[in-house]
Amino acid sequence: MSTGVQPALHMGRTEWFILLFLGAVWGGSFFFVEIAIEALPPPIVVAIRLMGGAVILWGIALVAGHRPPASLSLWGGFLLMGLLNNALPFTLFAWGQTQIASGLAAIFNATTPLFTVLAATIFLSDEKITLRKGTAVLVGFIGVIVMIGPSLLAGLGDALWAQLACLAAGASYAVAAIFGRRFAKLGISPMVAGAGQVSSGALLYLPIAALNWQGADFSAAGWQTWAALGGLVLLSTGLAYGLYFQLLARAGATNMTLVTFLVPLSSILLGGLFLGERLDPRHFVGMALIGFSLALIDGRLLRLLTPRRRTPAI
Repeated sequence: MSTGVQPALHMGRTEWFILLFLGAVWGGSFFFVEIAIEALPPPIVVAIRLMGGAVILWGIALVAGHRPPASLSLWGGFLLMGLLNNALPFTLFAWGQTQIASGLAAIFNATTPLFTVLAATIFLSDEKITLRKGTAVLVGFIGVIVMIGPSLLAGLGDALWAQLACLAAGASYAVAAIFGRRFAKLGISPMVAGAGQVSSGALLYLPIAALNWQGADFSAAGWQTWAALGGLVLLSTGLAYGLYFQLLARAGATNMTLVTFLVPLSSILLGGLFLGERLDPRHFVGMALIGFSLALIDGRLLRLLTPRRRTPAI
């Protein structure tokens, strides 16, 4: 039950650890998906991810002593979160990436904090835009563009509807982050909120999965496919969405959506470490810009670099 008292939004060590962890596991999800879709259609992979993640999250919640809420209005909120944070953006990105490069789609994904800063300023009293926050988000977005490759922007204007779909997906994630803060105010456990959202997303995605079910040849799925699906279910969905709501409650919507800057960063680093992909100078420049943007949000580096005014002796 809610106490009616909201803790101040804060980015301490725990919150930074959660943000970095989410960036790593969501960046790693690209590897898992790439392996899984070699044997199974993408809609089936997404459906398995959501349904398996829901089972994991509810299992953890029940073991921890939580019970599914009985409130219909609360389940309506979970359905809206499942639509905004899972079913709608997953579908939009999946369709958009059939017509545009995945790198350009990642740039559109990184617009999420830009949308979030604007929406939070309008709808949230405790997340108004500041010069430091706005600068940090803009620098981080530029860092993503530099790291992925500015040349991709030359394709802007081509496949316009696909690009608008990916842009709408980024906006959908932002609205979900704003709306998702209400669950903490209602006293809902992050694990229950995550389970409610993911199970609702799975329910909404079932019709799409059903339309593609006959195209799934599970006999072609080897151990690599099932290992990739296991990573998607356990790490990138089950554990990740429980932490998502915890970070959303503790650090706010704007800080939460900064993870979209870290997803391509971790994906590129993992590619260099495990797949032998070459890291170019632009990757390091982009990473440095993203690191600087996160340091701006944190504020501690600026406080260390800014000399304190000394009180004159009397």
